[in-house]
Amino acid sequence: MPAMVLLSPNRLLAILAKEFVQMRRDRLTFAMMLVVPIIQLLLFGFAINNDPRGLPAALLATGNDRYARAVVTAMEATNYFRFIARPESAAAAESLIASGRVSFVVTIPADFGRRVERGDAPVLLVEADATDPAASSGAIAALQTVANRALLREQGREALAADQQRAALSVIIHRRYNPEAISQYNIVPGLLGVILQMTMVMMTAMALTREIERGTMENLLAMPATPAEIMLGKVLPYLVVGGVQVTVVLIAARGLFGIPFIGSLGFLILSVLIFVAALVLLGYTFSTLARTQMQAMQLTFFFFLPSLLLSGFMFPFSGMPVWAQWLGEIFPLTHFLRVVRAVMLKGAGITDLGSEFAILCLFIPLYALLALSRFRQTLD
Repeated sequence: MPAMVLLSPNRLLAILAKEFVQMRRDRLTFAMMLVVPIIQLLLFGFAINNDPRGLPAALLATGNDRYARAVVTAMEATNYFRFIARPESAAAAESLIASGRVSFVVTIPADFGRRVERGDAPVLLVEADATDPAASSGAIAALQTVANRALLREQGREALAADQQRAALSVIIHRRYNPEAISQYNIVPGLLGVILQMTMVMMTAMALTREIERGTMENLLAMPATPAEIMLGKVLPYLVVGGVQVTVVLIAARGLFGIPFIGSLGFLILSVLIFVAALVLLGYTFSTLARTQMQAMQLTFFFFLPSLLLSGFMFPFSGMPVWAQWLGEIFPLTHFLRVVRAVMLKGAGITDLGSEFAILCLFIPLYALLALSRFRQTLD
């Protein structure tokens, strides 16, 4: 018997042909290989920005003289500030910054113009939402210089010496909720949502595909149970697992990192339950789309990557272009991060976060209908 050739071109070509055929049949894996790099290029190239511009701001101005208008116009010209609200009281301004609708509250006192005319240094108060220090640092750094130059230009004193220019305006900056700009205050509460999403979606997505791979799906379908009962039986245990994870993360956040907890624990737990329920229903939907556990993991990763990048966890949400912000709004993680950070760091409640909480609740019936419709098609 002749010795086997170590490398046969015919055998190698046969194996290569077989692998390409298998790759072509596994459309999900082939799509992931093509789509994921494109998504990464688009998001990192166009959507991600570490120096956000156009940050929403509120203007609380009790006076409306020409000097105040000049300072406000100069702030808008920097493209860092975008005044979207003019609250009539300090309480209304507090509600705006607590709910996260604005990143800054600029207060111009009534005597601003009179102090300028008398030659006194007027005071400008800027309250910045410092829960995400990276989002507001650029705007705060440019504020003092821009406001001073605008005021001097309005007075016709722009050619003064540098030491006199510095005394033209006093800008008082209050970094709210995180005055020391500790990054853990922003990251650790966000990790609660990231960990829950990564584990809940993946574990639930693999639940039904595991039945198919092990050959026990027929026994499950032979049971006198409706699709809704099967779905609830599959997803409810993971709600318990999610509760354990939440407890561990919250204890670690308080004990290890010293993260403040100002808001209502009951409202936070309710929000977590809604978020986890939406995630497990989404994972169950993925399990009806995948035929193997590997495909279920691929679908989970395909959802997890854009959700992580566009939710505001890794990069400032306000710094992304409008189209990326619209995409970010379709992910449950985006709204949950706003809720958990506002509750833990700002003490916000249901009155401040009603819209974000309502959107979180909408994901539950949406994903439930998708899962049930897909499961009935699987039964057919």
